[in-house]
Amino acid sequence: REKLLSRFSRIKPREIMMFSRQLALLLESGTDIVTSLELLQSQVTNQTLKRIIGEVASDIRGGSSLSTALSKHPRAFSQMYHRAIAAGEQGGNLEVVLRQMADYIERGANTEKRVKNALTYPIIIAVIAMIVIAILVTVVLPSFISLYTSFGAELPLITRILVGFTDWLGHYGLYLLLVIAVAAGIGYVYIKTPAGKYQWDKLSLHLPIIGRINLLNELSRCCRTMALLFRVGLPLPEIVALAIHGSNNKVIVEALTEVQQELIRGEGLSRPMAKRGLFLPLMVQMVGVGEETGNLDNTLITVARGFEAEADAKPNSAVV
Repeated sequence: REKLLSRFSRIKPREIMMFSRQLALLLESGTDIVTSLELLQSQVTNQTLKRIIGEVASDIRGGSSLSTALSKHPRAFSQMYHRAIAAGEQGGNLEVVLRQMADYIERGANTEKRVKNALTYPIIIAVIAMIVIAILVTVVLPSFISLYTSFGAELPLITRILVGFTDWLGHYGLYLLLVIAVAAGIGYVYIKTPAGKYQWDKLSLHLPIIGRINLLNELSRCCRTMALLFRVGLPLPEIVALAIHGSNNKVIVEALTEVQQELIRGEGLSRPMAKRGLFLPLMVQMVGVGEETGNLDNTLITVARGFEAEADAKPNSAVV
């Protein structure tokens, strides 16, 4: 029963965020790790997360480290999360890393929420426009046609074309809907394939207005991921590897993989990025400055904030 419930019970990012902050607070107060986890387990309302915390505490009692115990539960704790925790354990600043991870998760959740809110308005407008057009074509237009016909007036060419299209929809509309449904089903199946997912992700980055927003959000998430991991002390090749693992866009993953390969060959980070137009000039320049000054984390955070501000302003400018 518990396994069945855990399969359908989703752990929200904000729950992991609260877990991280509360665990950091308990550890700073001097409470040992097992007691802290037991206290958090008693307060968590999500049954799946409650079970996972209990298993993590049990593994630690058996001699495992926190990062190793967390790595057994990828549905709750990502690879980046437990690798950052491992770096915090080695560096003796576990509480700081936990707070940084909480901030990172919170910013990611807020960014995702902003994107959804930005896309809600255009979708509502499009749906209302389609409903209005359907009412005009099926209800209003026939009334005007009958009125013109009763007076013996000749209809304008555009109106006659629209009437012909309406009549065609009346006869073949059901077949058209069937074709659209089949095409949508084939498209959905294709998107689930690796090639289809790549093409869909590529399209999502090149759509008018929305494509730019998606690209900015992907790059800002990438910058924040690398900044966080750089601060906890991970080596740059591993940072890029975890950034690759944390991205859901196949085009971004491909570009970062190529950057990682050239990074390993000793070409640095900014130079491989400059060869690929996917990485915007501001990001490339700031990464180069960060590499030269040794202040890569702060420059990446600056880039992320700039991209997020632009992404927030895009929907408003499009509406205007």
